[in-house]
Amino acid sequence: MNEPSRREAKKALHRRRILETAQEVFFRDGFVEANLDEIAKGAGVAKGTLYRYFDSKADLYVAVLVHGGDLFAERMRAARSDADHPADQIRKIARFYFEHWAANEEYFAIFWAMENQEVIGELTADAEGEITSLWSACLRILADAVQEGVERGVFAPCDPWEVANIFWTVANGLIRTEHVQARRKLRRSRLDRIFDDAVELLLRGLTVPAGGS
Repeated sequence: MNEPSRREAKKALHRRRILETAQEVFFRDGFVEANLDEIAKGAGVAKGTLYRYFDSKADLYVAVLVHGGDLFAERMRAARSDADHPADQIRKIARFYFEHWAANEEYFAIFWAMENQEVIGELTADAEGEITSLWSACLRILADAVQEGVERGVFAPCDPWEVANIFWTVANGLIRTEHVQARRKLRRSRLDRIFDDAVELLLRGLTVPAGGS
């Protein structure tokens, strides 16, 4: 291995160690209480080295939250491919999304990060770009399922991207009710049940009635 290759390999190793350690600390302590000195020590680097890879604590936090985003999108795509009918594709996507949240609630703090930049600090354009890229990839999978339904005549004509955003917004809005006691009480039903009901309600609005056009 030549010298430039060794340097790149070392940088990749440092970045991976920083992300792995930061994930443990952030998920345990939360953003505000997480200590960068502890992260640097756990990763085996000097604190100053953190800033060679990430511009701020907020950028490091976002990097942790989007880490593995490609795999997430790949699994969402696989969930869609498990069904033939467009409505079932959307159900499969929704079920994957809910079950992923249930098993990995910490990663959904990315929504908190985007909405609380006065707490974590303003994100760089690169950090926001990473988040936007991940969300766009996920929305595209959902929008493609809607588009297929329109083309096959089972969904009414619509803007698939807009509909995908509506599904996305409703799903995340319901998930976030789980973190506010008053909103949980207003919900009255278990989250998994109301989540499925919301998907069915939206599908009902999309679906062309039998014998209709």
